[in-house]
Amino acid sequence: MRALKDILKKNSIRASSYIKKGKSVIVSDGKKKYVIKPRNNCNDIFKYLNNRNFNYYPKIYDNDKDYEVTEYIEDTDIPIEQKMNDLVYLISLLHSKTTFYKEVDEADYKTLYEDLLNNCEYLFEYYTDLITLIESKVYMSPSEYLLALNITLIFDSINYCKENIKKWYDYVNNKEKTNKMRVSVIHNNLSLDHYLKNEHDYLISWDKSKIDIPIFDLYKLYINNANNFDFLDILKLYEKQYPLKDEEIQLFYILVSMPSKIEFNKSEFNMCITIQNEVDKLIKTSNIINNYRKLP
Repeated sequence: MRALKDILKKNSIRASSYIKKGKSVIVSDGKKKYVIKPRNNCNDIFKYLNNRNFNYYPKIYDNDKDYEVTEYIEDTDIPIEQKMNDLVYLISLLHSKTTFYKEVDEADYKTLYEDLLNNCEYLFEYYTDLITLIESKVYMSPSEYLLALNITLIFDSINYCKENIKKWYDYVNNKEKTNKMRVSVIHNNLSLDHYLKNEHDYLISWDKSKIDIPIFDLYKLYINNANNFDFLDILKLYEKQYPLKDEEIQLFYILVSMPSKIEFNKSEFNMCITIQNEVDKLIKTSNIINNYRKLP
């Protein structure tokens, strides 16, 4: 990125204070604040968002070849449950306004199918080796014992994924409109930290945004927040604005059922927390699958 003083001079910003935050610099001229950061290559995405009347992102003042200058948004302190609901509504609006149907062939679905299936096979072998090692010990640590107690849940989740990946793949290939895939702009980096509430709603950190299947945004939001919110209500809120197709909710069930890879690389206390969080997430996932929407 060019020298900060050159960027400030080009944009006629007389800085009175600076705050470094990650790769960004927050600059104030005493009246207004700006965010200066490396360019995120999202020009085409932002143009499309503007064309679709979705302008819920900070105003861009300058977008040079290697940096960008945007307005700084002061976040409003609101209850975390309300913030999540507002974020989910905004994402459903993003998907609704930017949806189109993309021509695809069998290879597009096949690549995703094979990636998911390979991940299942890898996790099955990984956990088989791990539990064999743990059960061979004379004395298990508390975290190892906690994993051993819940290993059936992990294997059940892997088996659910394997079985339903094949069902999903057969379903999308047998549909009448197999050559069409519903896609939209996805933020692809969703977290509560990336939603700001002021006079308007804003999404920030669009660096990973792209055109893809909308369900991937919900999946990442779920993985990061499953144990903190009631996702049965969140899915209902999302679908009020953007109803999901059967194959999309089926893919969501598969993605969220995939266990994380638990590695014993932390303190004993933190390992127990990590394992319990994963167990809680898998139990909540099973509850959603059993109580949200039954699939054909």
